Amino acid sequence: MDGIDTAALKEQLARTVGPAPWYWKTFPETASGQKLTWKHHGDQGALAYVVSLAARDQTSFACLALNTYCRPFLAGPARLGVWCPEGRNLRFTCFDMKNLKSFDLAEIAGWFKQSADRIYSATEPTADFEVPLQLSPGTHSIEVPAQLRDVEELIVPTTYAAKSADDPAMALFVFYFHAGLVEVLPQRWFTAAQYKVGPQWISRAARDPASHRIFGECFGAGTFLLQEDGLRLERWIERSPEQ
Repeated sequence: MDGIDTAALKEQLARTVGPAPWYWKTFPETASGQKLTWKHHGDQGALAYVVSLAARDQTSFACLALNTYCRPFLAGPARLGVWCPEGRNLRFTCFDMKNLKSFDLAEIAGWFKQSADRIYSATEPTADFEVPLQLSPGTHSIEVPAQLRDVEELIVPTTYAAKSADDPAMALFVFYFHAGLVEVLPQRWFTAAQYKVGPQWISRAARDPASHRIFGECFGAGTFLLQEDGLRLERWIERSPEQ
């Protein structure tokens, strides 16, 4: 065995943020002057599958709404980042939580969940930029807005262009915003020849602070630990029941 504490990895993974709406309970607690909380609006009705951020006692208003596949992250004191897929790019935004304005949820009822819009707010983000998915494997320099430079590491699972059934169908983009760098790690073990790409996908990943190894969850397959290079599967931590 590799000597890595499997129980500790499971505990860390339970706290690792995944995409809206499925993993909304993993979304980070916000620390600002307002007492804000995340709410999932269920799977029925005009707000189905929407996740909103609002004052704890508020039911009709929100200050931020997230559509499918969005993931929030803490970007610094009173700053909230959100990343999501945006066409052939990854989009990153940042909001000043002290200045978030509330809006009536009736404004997004019906249309938002069916739209291509991923983020809705009555307040303009303080930062908004995109990174192309076509980046080649390896480390690249990127221009990072000042509002996000407090983030040391953010691991982003994403689809990756595969030319054949034996090529990686997903990659991990490891962002070091404080250094203005991104490392692209194609997941060589996750191919169409080995997995059902679509029904199965890498939903979240993180780095174990003790071993510095990346681990994560492959929806429909199980939870995994990667080798030191971050490209290959070391072992399964736990397999999904159907596997």
